Amino acid sequence: MILKDNDQIYLTDGGMETSLIFQEGFDLPYFAAFDLLKHRQGREAIKKYYEKYAALAIRSRTGFILESPTWRANSDWGAKIGYNKEQLANANRDSIDLLQDIRNEFSVPESPILISGCIGPRGDGYQPGDCMTSEKAALYHYDQVKTFSESGVDMVSALTMTYVDEAIGIVRAAQSVNLPVVISFTTETDGNLPDGTSMKEAIELVDKETANGPEYYMINCAHPDHFSNALENEASWVKRIQGVRANASRKSHAELDESEILDSGNPEEFGQLYQALRSQFPQFRILGGCCGTDHRHVGHICTYCIN
Repeated sequence: MILKDNDQIYLTDGGMETSLIFQEGFDLPYFAAFDLLKHRQGREAIKKYYEKYAALAIRSRTGFILESPTWRANSDWGAKIGYNKEQLANANRDSIDLLQDIRNEFSVPESPILISGCIGPRGDGYQPGDCMTSEKAALYHYDQVKTFSESGVDMVSALTMTYVDEAIGIVRAAQSVNLPVVISFTTETDGNLPDGTSMKEAIELVDKETANGPEYYMINCAHPDHFSNALENEASWVKRIQGVRANASRKSHAELDESEILDSGNPEEFGQLYQALRSQFPQFRILGGCCGTDHRHVGHICTYCIN
């Protein structure tokens, strides 16, 4: 197991893309944060972004999971921005090199830092679109997984998974190179995946098809109000969920897609909602944010869940 201490809380970052766009003024084509690494200003902005969260983890004496800025660094999205296969592989490597530098700078015994290669969906993060079979998904994501495995990551994390077969394919790709893998599903306001599958069914199917392949599961890119009622106390499938990276906004994905302003919600209330989740599901110990969140939200997670 990657997380050997069952009591250790690990922070992650917040909504990288929304922070860089709305707070730092960067233009991210197709929400592709990794594209900033091609110039010094962008690289420095991403490093500064991570450093805020690393400082929170050290101050709170928690672990920290450095999630690479590669959510869009797969072949379909890369091609839209103008990256060929070699350039995309180099961008994925550069992303991990940056995280290695940050870990070397901030690592202290009280705050262990893990590096995760972030994998995003082939399509949109809010809706399934054209779905792949699990076999095709494994082939599609293999190149990025393989690059991460050769770059010294501790694991890979697939964020905003919208349907089961893609998640299964990513797990199988990671298994083929002996790399620990985490699956994080997104949900709609009814607590189900965007394709209508329940979280219970999704987790049980992935576990069945991959021999319990994921290290653990997460939920991200949804507000706690959208998924908390779908969780069953003491259910075995819920115990497989160990992390949450929620949205700041209570808006649906459709509403967020149409919004031209950032809804950052209430950072203090955000921390209180996490406190309520942790009291009901104490195994939730990988804590961070997604769209609309920043270091303020994660700071309040520390206040209400750790300090």
